[in-house]
Amino acid sequence: MINRGNYRWDVFGSAGAAQRFVETLEEAVQRYEWELGAYVVMRNHYHLAVRTPVPNLSAGMHWLQATFAARFNRLRGENGHLFQGRYKALLLQDEEVWARVADYIHLNPLRAFVVEPAQLGNFRWSSLRRYLSRDSAPGLTANPWLGTLGWNQSRRKDWLRYLDYLKEIHAIEQGKPLRERSNYTRGWAIGATEWKQVVATDNAAAVASKPHAEYTTPQEANHARWRARLGEILKARHRSTADLQATRRAERWKCEVADQLQRETGASLVWLAEQLNIQRSATLRMGLWRMRKM
Repeated sequence: MINRGNYRWDVFGSAGAAQRFVETLEEAVQRYEWELGAYVVMRNHYHLAVRTPVPNLSAGMHWLQATFAARFNRLRGENGHLFQGRYKALLLQDEEVWARVADYIHLNPLRAFVVEPAQLGNFRWSSLRRYLSRDSAPGLTANPWLGTLGWNQSRRKDWLRYLDYLKEIHAIEQGKPLRERSNYTRGWAIGATEWKQVVATDNAAAVASKPHAEYTTPQEANHARWRARLGEILKARHRSTADLQATRRAERWKCEVADQLQRETGASLVWLAEQLNIQRSATLRMGLWRMRKM
């Protein structure tokens, strides 16, 4: 999860505010029985990687942010919203992805030039420092994500190896253009495309049957669901993606595919035109109008 201060304000600009947030986070972890794999609190945002054995993420995050805001405002004698809005949550496919996200979280102070590489393990408001100093907290655990890297969280020498590993990642990133560096704050899920399609399809059914489901399908999840259904429709028609590339015109069969997919899933014309290799959405709109009129 990630959230930022309202108007990107430095809500954690003081040591007291950062410490109070960490304390409130620890309370939330205990209260909602979360497994906290990694966290970092920067000047104007925070990152969390949590596992929720009970489907209570929404309730827990609401409590965390509302409780911290109330305490912060009471301490400062202020009122109003501290955060930009609802937190952003990304689903993680497995423990290996969890490990990459933990790396990203722990590297935040270094990537933001808040600390030098030699001081990365000393950044106060990070789970990395807690792990290195054996400063345990209820629910804070590196299992099983650290194990995917071949290390054990009970051995300090493995944490020192992990620290060196993070520094190596950072050194490699410095040689890459900014657009090619890892960023785990985009989209709605991190994992293989096929896994995303399955999750999106399953989640769509859950949302339809339970309007107040824990997780609401965002745009990218819709696209994954539409893409999966498009593949099924093409297969049933003995067509392939190569057939879509043969022409950019709104041929009759393409319009039929678009019509079926739109009726079943509500796919947008812009997305359909792009996927069906039709030059413009207006061309597809006209083709659909003619076909439906006939």
